[in-house]
Amino acid sequence: MALTVLAILIFGVQDAVSKILVQDYSPFQVVMLRYWAFAIFSLFLALRQGPLRQALKSRFPLLQTLRGMLLIADIWMFGTAVRTVPLAELQAISLVYPLIVTIIAVPILGERVGLFRIGAVLVGFAGALVILRPGGLPIDAGVLFALGSAAAYAVYIVLTRRVALFDSTSTSMLFAGLVGFVLSTAIGVFFWKPMTPGAMGLMAVLMVTMILAHGMMMKALSLAPASLLQPFNYLALPWGITLSFLAFGHLIDPISLVGAGIIAVAGLVVMARERRRAVHPIGAVQVPGPHE
Repeated sequence: MALTVLAILIFGVQDAVSKILVQDYSPFQVVMLRYWAFAIFSLFLALRQGPLRQALKSRFPLLQTLRGMLLIADIWMFGTAVRTVPLAELQAISLVYPLIVTIIAVPILGERVGLFRIGAVLVGFAGALVILRPGGLPIDAGVLFALGSAAAYAVYIVLTRRVALFDSTSTSMLFAGLVGFVLSTAIGVFFWKPMTPGAMGLMAVLMVTMILAHGMMMKALSLAPASLLQPFNYLALPWGITLSFLAFGHLIDPISLVGAGIIAVAGLVVMARERRRAVHPIGAVQVPGPHE
C-alpha cells in the first residue's frame, strides 16, 4: 500500500511537469520522449522474464496491438487536455474510467452488471455533469480530449483483462511499450522543437520518475492483490487538487469539488460491489500506462 501511494504521488508530479512542458512544446513531442523511456522499461521487464522472442508470443497479437494503440491515444489526448484543463478538474474527469469499464465489460467480456452497479455508474456520470455544468468548467476541446482519454483508457483496461487470460504480463507490457514507441515516434518527429536546457531537465525528470513510479506500482502489485490497491488510485484526486493550487495557483470551485467527490464515491462503490461479487476487480489485470 505504501508503494502504491508513493507511485500515485509521483504520477501526480509527472502530470504537473507535463502541464508545464506542453505550454511550450507539442504534446506529441513530450509523449514521444516519455514513450522512449516506457519502451526501455518494458523491454527491461520482458528480458528479466526470459528471451525477448518468448515475450513477443501472444495468443491475441491483434488485440495486443489494439491495446497499444488505445494506450497511446489515451496519452496523446491526456497530454493535449492537460495543456488547458486545470489539474484538479482533469483528475476528476479521468476518474470516470472505472465507470466506463463497467459498461463496456458487458459486451466485450460478457460480465453481468446488476441494477446496483448501473445506478452507481449513472451517479458517477451525474458527478461529471456537475463539473461541466453551465458556468462550471468550459466544455472546450481540452475537456473533450479529457473525456476521450478516459474512454480510451477504459477500453484499454477491458482488453487487458481479455488478453491476460492467455498472455503474460511481460507480453502485455512489451506490446504496449513497442506499439506506443513506434506510433509516438512516427508522429512526434514531425512536431519536434529544440528544447531549452531547463525543458530538457524537466523532461529527464519526467522520464526517470515514470520508470520509478511504474517500478513501484509493479512491485506493489506483486506484494498485494490489485483489488486491495486499486482504491488508492483515488488519492490522485486530492493530490491533483493540491498540486493544481501549489504549482499553478488554481483552486477547484466548491461545486466542482462536490462533483469530483460524487465520481470518486461512485467508482469506489462499483469496485466494492465487484469485489463482493467475486468478479475481476476493475484494474485487476491492469498494466500501468505512462501517465497513471
